Amino acid sequence: MKAMKILFLGDVVGRSGRLAIINNLPAVIKSNKIDFSIVNAENATSGMGLSVKHAKEILEIGADCITLGDHAFDQKDMLQFIDQEDRILRPLNFSKSAPGRGSKIYSDKRGRKILVAQVLGQVFMKRPFDDPFSEIDNILRKNILGGAVQASIIDIHCEATSEKMALGHFCDGRVSAVIGTHTHIPTADTMILPAGTAYQSDAGMCGSFDSVIGMDKSEPLRRFVTGMSKERFKPADGEGTICGSIIETDDQSGLARSIEMLRFGGYLTST
Repeated sequence: MKAMKILFLGDVVGRSGRLAIINNLPAVIKSNKIDFSIVNAENATSGMGLSVKHAKEILEIGADCITLGDHAFDQKDMLQFIDQEDRILRPLNFSKSAPGRGSKIYSDKRGRKILVAQVLGQVFMKRPFDDPFSEIDNILRKNILGGAVQASIIDIHCEATSEKMALGHFCDGRVSAVIGTHTHIPTADTMILPAGTAYQSDAGMCGSFDSVIGMDKSEPLRRFVTGMSKERFKPADGEGTICGSIIETDDQSGLARSIEMLRFGGYLTST
């Protein structure tokens, strides 16, 4: 049976994350025989959003799709660029007036169709977003796995692991994989759910782990210890770690054969 290998990399944070991606993504794709690669890059520019310049850099070195998140338009030039570049996705349940799209069907080099979609969670997020479950359901009803598409990947950008896991089970058997982003900490719960969907609560981040979730330690520590802020958060400058997962799917059913964590370089070492 023919299979597809899909790479998903967690939130790129600041310059450290960008350099880790730029310096390593082509080799990761080649050595793992990746057919399609997805990078969440919503914190790639100064830790808040994604600029056009940095989006182009990530796409040029091999990313087939970039997903964003709640900071999708913190860099204002993305407001116009996202309508011109269909390889960049913002969340499905963002404002109805937001530019861009929350899902798209792409093709790999062999012409196989891959649906990529992203939703924002509602639990513990700073502002309410539309129901992610109904938004995903509408997309999946139109794009049947093993029919119109050979693979489908859902990025759930969310604080609460319970909400991420609930969406995983909601999509089980209907998509190839549900991968969580946003919290920047890789979770050791890669699994294949009962009906065949691969799952991980959070892919982690591509950035410096000698930090507080990617940010220079001094200001977060000050705020935790004193309850007072002095300056804005800024991304840590240490060597970046690559974090993500590799999903292998069956071409006929579109379901997952396997999922494995990818983690190397920087402050963390592979296990």
